[in-house]
Amino acid sequence: GEGVVTGYGQVEGRLVYAFAQDFTVIGGSLGEMQALKIATVLGNALKVGAPVVGMNDSGGARIQEGVASLKGYGDIFYLNTVASGVIPQISAIMGPCAGGAVYSPALTDFVFMVDKTSKMFITGPDVIKSVTGEEVSAEALGGAMTHNSTSGVASFIASDDQSCIAQIRRLLSFLPSNNREIAPAGPDSDNPERNDADLDGIIPDNPAKPYDIRQIIGRIVDNGDYLEYMPYYAMNITTGFARMGGRSVGVVANQPKILAGCLDINASDKAARFVRFCDAFNIPLLTLVDVPGFLPGTNQEYGGIIRHGAKLLFAYSEATVPLVTLIVRKAYGGAYIAMSARHLGGDLILAWPRA
Repeated sequence: GEGVVTGYGQVEGRLVYAFAQDFTVIGGSLGEMQALKIATVLGNALKVGAPVVGMNDSGGARIQEGVASLKGYGDIFYLNTVASGVIPQISAIMGPCAGGAVYSPALTDFVFMVDKTSKMFITGPDVIKSVTGEEVSAEALGGAMTHNSTSGVASFIASDDQSCIAQIRRLLSFLPSNNREIAPAGPDSDNPERNDADLDGIIPDNPAKPYDIRQIIGRIVDNGDYLEYMPYYAMNITTGFARMGGRSVGVVANQPKILAGCLDINASDKAARFVRFCDAFNIPLLTLVDVPGFLPGTNQEYGGIIRHGAKLLFAYSEATVPLVTLIVRKAYGGAYIAMSARHLGGDLILAWPRA
């Protein structure tokens, strides 16, 4: 089982399981025994109801083992799927992650990547060139910014390994250990009765003028602490974790400064995935609405905006956590329904005076 390190410990006093591939040992390659160690960690975490953090840094399968190594990948993928919605699963791509190995991180809840260090792709640049003639660098094909801004595979980007670990620790502070618990309370140091006069000046008088919805989020959550999820992907909607009254909440908000806050294919996918995660792990949802509608265009229609938009409708409709919706300026058409309207089960619908 050399090439992978497994174990458990505590993060802020809470049990967390972890595994890390060691690239210094045969390139961190995965064979039958390495897969068994990872599968054992996943199985143990499921039994006790604790989060799992996986640090991926591997050259791929040990091809000399043949089907045995592929079986190992299958066992890991199966347990990733069984654990989905039961315990939080976090992947950190600390180096290369290629071929079938990419599917384990893709099956987890959050994927962290390190800028200029992490690489993820099914087929590498050499294979692409030999098959299609297309030339592309490894960084452009599967680098951290590519997957954070273009593909949507990654959730967070870090400047180095240390900041990546720090971000993971911060994320864990917002999450429960499993789907039967609630997230740990943070310090209730922000007065819930406070007034903030600056909120009156954020939204422009001109209804067509853009602004940054995150300025509003930062003023209504505890101490302005907002951990944005997928901040570089589908930037016309912002999602993330915050606290209100010391309790974890998930935030979904249209971003008027990007595409006027319209919902499109990528925004619908991003928001739906986030809503379903929060629902699975008992995290209440606050939705801030300023949406003119779904983004028009043949690219959207041909790309399946109907199908992808339905994912957001489905996610809100099946959610059983508290749903609070605040309409801050406008809510038009089908997008009004999609953004946690009362008709989809919203528990409390509020509107600002000029909405």
